[in-house]
Amino acid sequence: MWTRQELKAKGKEAFKANYWPNVLAAFLLMLLSTGTSVATRSQTSDQNMQNQLNGIPEDQKALVVLTVIGTLSMIIIVSVLLDIFLFNPLKIGCYAFFKTNVQDNGRAELGLLKEGFSDYGHKFITMFISSLFIALGAICFIIPGVVLALSYRMVPFIVRDNPELSPMEVLKKSSEMMKGHKWNAFVLDLSFIGWDLLAAVTLGLVGLFWSNPYQYNTNAALYLRLSGQE
Repeated sequence: MWTRQELKAKGKEAFKANYWPNVLAAFLLMLLSTGTSVATRSQTSDQNMQNQLNGIPEDQKALVVLTVIGTLSMIIIVSVLLDIFLFNPLKIGCYAFFKTNVQDNGRAELGLLKEGFSDYGHKFITMFISSLFIALGAICFIIPGVVLALSYRMVPFIVRDNPELSPMEVLKKSSEMMKGHKWNAFVLDLSFIGWDLLAAVTLGLVGLFWSNPYQYNTNAALYLRLSGQE
C-alpha cells in the first residue's frame, strides 16, 4: 500500500532533478487541460453582453443574437475538435514525460511530448471515449463524474504503455487499477490544496513554477506504484 508522503516525496525529487523541462511540460499540460473552458467563459461573457442590448429594435436584436450564437457555436465546435484531435494526444505525451521523469530519476527529455502522436488513431479514440464518459457522468450528477474521473485517471499512461489494448480495455484496466484507491487518490489531490490556494494568490506563479509540475510528477509516481513498474 502506498502513502501520500511517499509518493509526494518521490514526485518532488524527480521534479527538482529536472526542473525547467518539468515546468515547461506542466505549463503545456495546464493549457491543454483548460483549453475548452475558454470557450465556456467566452460564452458567458457574450451572453451577459447580449442582455445589455435592450435598446436595439427587435428585428436587429434577433440578427445580433443569431450572429452571437453562430460565432459561439463555431468557437465551441473548433475547441472540441482541437481537444479531440490535438490536445488529447499532446496530453498523452505530457503524461509520458512525467512518468519517464519519475521512473528515470529526473532524466526525461521534452522530446517525449510527441509520443501521443504515434499510433495516433488508437490514442485519440481512447482519450475521446474516456472524456465522453466522464462528461456524461458529470452532466447526470457531479459525484458520478468525479468517480469516473478517478476511475479513468490512469488512461493517458495506460494507452501509451499498452498499445495492444482496445479503447474499452484501456478504460477497464484503469478502473481495475484504481479499484480500492480512488478515495486515497482523491485525498492525495486534496493534499495539494494549500499550494493551489497559494497559486491563486500569486496569480498562478506558484502553480506554474512549483505546484503543477510537483503534482503531475506525484501522479506519475502513483501510476508507477499501481502498475508495478517501480
